Amino acid sequence: MKGKKEPVLQGDLFKIRLSSILNLQHELCLLADEINWEWIDKELNEYYSHTGRPSVPTRTMVGVLLLKQMHKESDETVILRWVENPYWQYFTGETFFQYKPPFNPTDFVHFRKRVGEKGMEKILSLSVRLHCGSEVEEEVLVDTTVQEKNIAWPTDERLAMKIMKYCWAYAEAESVELRQSYRRVVKNIRLQTHNANHPKRKKSAHKARKKIKLLAGRLVRDLKRKLSPEGLAAYGESLELFEAILAQKPQDKDKRYSLHEPDVWCIAKGKAHKKFEFGCKVSVTRTSKTGVIVGMKNFKGNPYDGDTLAPSLAQTERIRKDANGTRPAIAIADRGYRGRKNIGGTAIMTPGKSQKTMNNYQKGRQRARFRNRAGIEPVIGHLKYDFKMLRNYLSRSLGDAINCLLAGAAFNMKKRLNQLRTAFFGLIHMFLSAMRANIRQESLIFYVTKNYKPIFVTINHSNSHYKIL
Repeated sequence: MKGKKEPVLQGDLFKIRLSSILNLQHELCLLADEINWEWIDKELNEYYSHTGRPSVPTRTMVGVLLLKQMHKESDETVILRWVENPYWQYFTGETFFQYKPPFNPTDFVHFRKRVGEKGMEKILSLSVRLHCGSEVEEEVLVDTTVQEKNIAWPTDERLAMKIMKYCWAYAEAESVELRQSYRRVVKNIRLQTHNANHPKRKKSAHKARKKIKLLAGRLVRDLKRKLSPEGLAAYGESLELFEAILAQKPQDKDKRYSLHEPDVWCIAKGKAHKKFEFGCKVSVTRTSKTGVIVGMKNFKGNPYDGDTLAPSLAQTERIRKDANGTRPAIAIADRGYRGRKNIGGTAIMTPGKSQKTMNNYQKGRQRARFRNRAGIEPVIGHLKYDFKMLRNYLSRSLGDAINCLLAGAAFNMKKRLNQLRTAFFGLIHMFLSAMRANIRQESLIFYVTKNYKPIFVTINHSNSHYKIL
């Protein structure tokens, strides 16, 4: 059952009201007042039952999730910082200062599994609603990147060693006596693989790697022979996976690069410093003028970039529709999307030779569009290094989808925060300029919120008094 915050009818002498200790003109307070929390609560209502124990309130969970992604915190550390930061508590809807965590960090896992990818799209729509005009902007920029998974660099030797460790653990749990465990043997063999690129050690290192795979295969077959029927039912699927990994060859397709993460693919994006990346491909869609992210779609495997356009634009249409917007009319992409001209009513523009019928004005406008398309590249860099897309710590394909959608929502939230901060400091600059100009009394209006609520600044220079209403 969905939890709700109880209304505060009167004050408490033994509790500190946040409105009495905070600067309500702080950008985080202004952002909290702008967000339509009732809308997101209504949209996520379908994922909750009407019976049972009440859950954490939606505003609290969504607010802490956004703060976690915006400040690159983990599930555990964001709760600790929430307790010590009153502005974060105000952002999540608290009225009084709280001394205890709002919930256990494991509730993040339950919430992510509860709402899934569609629920996270609603949170991205919530961030798009903060930027007026982005939901109806006709032109969008599209590009793909790789969201790497939190796995070690996959090598045959490393995967074989992990398989041996799993086999030792299974044998110990089922009290199976192996014909030979190879614990001491493999320790000496691994020493031969060190500094394998040296010309004098290359041949012996190659033999050692092959020997480790051979011993891992022996352990797997020995376990399959000696496990009881109950043990085979429990570990049979894992043992079949081990055999498939040991039988892989470099030329095979759809290989497994991790034992605990099946949804990992080897993707090459032509980077000089990183030839291969192991994770999933993510399509990023950004508006051309306002710079707001309106789509974050992950894909299984390594599809051609042109094949990712249809699902990405469909997701963008859903997200903008939630924000009372429309489907983009033009999508500007790089040469990796060649071969696609129109998808679902959206024109696809890629760099190429200009048509002979175009005049100089049209050619110049087309070149400007393609130069502007490069603006999505630094946005992808910010998503990776500032909003936790550099390495994904959430499991399986659902974790891939959730992490990239939350990164896009955090980017939009941080963008709005910067706009509010810039507007407030611009207001202070206007106030100081008026003071230096020896103005006797003057009222200034400065718009800093989405709903265009004015802030009046009254300056009385003779009494050195100012007031912000």
